[in-house]
Amino acid sequence: MMLGHLAIFLLTALLSGCWSDQTKPVSARTEELASRTDALPIYKDASRSIDQRVEDLIQRMTLEEKAGQLFHTLVAIPPNGAIEPGSEVNHLISNKLLSHFNLAGGITDVKLTAEFVNEIQRRALNTRLGIPLTLSSDPRHSFTDNIGTGANAGRFSQWPETTGLAALRDAGLVKKFAEVARQEYMAIGLRAALHPQVDLSTEPRWARIIQTFGENATLTSELLVAYIKGFQGEKLGPHSVTTVTKHFPGGGPLENGEDSHFTYGKNQTYPGNNFDYHLIPFKAAIAAGARQIMPYYSRPIGTKYEPVGFSFNRGIVTDLLREELGFDGIVLTDWGLITDAVVLGQFMPARAWGVENLTDLERAQRIIEAGVDQFGGENRTELIIQLVEQGIVQEERLDISLRRLLREKFILGLFENPFVNVEAAERVVGNEYFVRLGNDAQRRSYTLLTNNNGILPLKTTSGIKFYIEGFDAAFIKARNFTVVTTPEAADYALLRLLAPYEPRPGGFESLLYAGSLEYNATEKARQAKIFATVPTIVDIRLNRPGAFPEIAEQAAALLGNYGSSVQALLDIVFNVDGAGPEGKLPFDLPRSNTAVEAAKEDVPFDTENPIFKFGHGLRYASPYDTLQKTDL
Repeated sequence: MMLGHLAIFLLTALLSGCWSDQTKPVSARTEELASRTDALPIYKDASRSIDQRVEDLIQRMTLEEKAGQLFHTLVAIPPNGAIEPGSEVNHLISNKLLSHFNLAGGITDVKLTAEFVNEIQRRALNTRLGIPLTLSSDPRHSFTDNIGTGANAGRFSQWPETTGLAALRDAGLVKKFAEVARQEYMAIGLRAALHPQVDLSTEPRWARIIQTFGENATLTSELLVAYIKGFQGEKLGPHSVTTVTKHFPGGGPLENGEDSHFTYGKNQTYPGNNFDYHLIPFKAAIAAGARQIMPYYSRPIGTKYEPVGFSFNRGIVTDLLREELGFDGIVLTDWGLITDAVVLGQFMPARAWGVENLTDLERAQRIIEAGVDQFGGENRTELIIQLVEQGIVQEERLDISLRRLLREKFILGLFENPFVNVEAAERVVGNEYFVRLGNDAQRRSYTLLTNNNGILPLKTTSGIKFYIEGFDAAFIKARNFTVVTTPEAADYALLRLLAPYEPRPGGFESLLYAGSLEYNATEKARQAKIFATVPTIVDIRLNRPGAFPEIAEQAAALLGNYGSSVQALLDIVFNVDGAGPEGKLPFDLPRSNTAVEAAKEDVPFDTENPIFKFGHGLRYASPYDTLQKTDL
């Protein structure tokens, strides 16, 4: 989804000021919640069934209150955590009556974040019906260089990206990660995860692969089940974080690999007639108890479905997802399908692909008629009110979606306890145990692609001189090695690179690494000179499956990472405390961009003669310099 999410930082200027009162202890807030009325309404009575509570609440709601529940938009924490009465977030809660928000930005101050969450929950309780907020989050536990589609880990424990979890092929570890993330989310009041992303990376040029489980539908299906169970538990309840599985019906086969955030990437294509392959993970997610599903922006080309964006597409949402696959949970659109916006100085038209000529009102109507429950990244409640008042949409249709949305709040226990314990949050978030688990996963997920003459692991002989690129020399110096400024003066070179991409213009657009999967001729020549001068160890961040056979052939050793710290890299290089690479590729690495262009976007493992195939990965056989190849 769009972290227009960087654009959220533009909101912070609107969110400054002082709180109207001091945050009360949790117990005091709970008493306040329980005493809002002398005659306790059914929907506030925890002894009643959830069905009874939902129906009672819906019957009490005005059209304006109903419309507010159908929107899920961004909220940013102000720099000092304070909220002015006239701020945007206060307006959205108190006037527009929204109760679903995506908490944007990195968590750098746990106490401030927890207090902010409690304050906005207090403001929600001060509305007429006192409906508590559901706060969600994009992925925020990884080392990410793409903050257009996620958030920095900040104070949270830091793990490899989802492809790194897939590289380890360990469902138990995936569940452990999700359990840790659930505890850190809940500690600061996040109760919905806008993930997992279960798209299959059959088109290597796509800019959003790193948050997938890779190219293989079977592996993805196995691991996503563990992921959902770790966040939600065996049964959704007060100790759960609900999940949003995305992007239905699978966002991987983008035409020419171009992302559908942008007009030139609106088409999703199936030249290999492989539509059903991309449904496999969603079937597994539904069977595992997925609560919410998010369609992607794209429009299907060359299928039996109407070529309009998936959230506008009744054939996709109602006929396929709800009726054929049997999903009766919440369907939440991706961000910004109705309203044009300016993000980081770049004009971004609404992602209304195939229905661009419709008015905003008509777009909202199409989305509702498609079978969607909630609008992501929008707050246009007036459109819903107008649709009902003009008789275009029946209020009973809104009630169908409201039952799903409100039921989720009741199951999560938000009506009983919407607040967080600030002191407990500081103890839970980023605690030593969670951090150690994340750091260990970063190291283990490393994939060793080549290791000529068993150069790795390096022996920690004193006096070794390194030429480095891509990280701070202080990390090497802290390990009592010398850093030199030229390859000629070095014993080894250690290069930390991003997988190849072509820089794009614009604000948001520049954040998505897209285009060719090869380094350009100038960069290839520059690297080759280093390789010819000194034994070189290369660490490439595999945010996409790059095509770099020249590095595989010329470097002394080649490692792939999926989001890792410099410390994790150096621990692997020097085999610190036995740390070694255990990852296996979650996708093929193609031989050239030409090979990718000749392949079919919807078909896995379809490029000719890849450099390395899915499952490739070497391991250290001993603390010395022999290797054994892992079983694929």
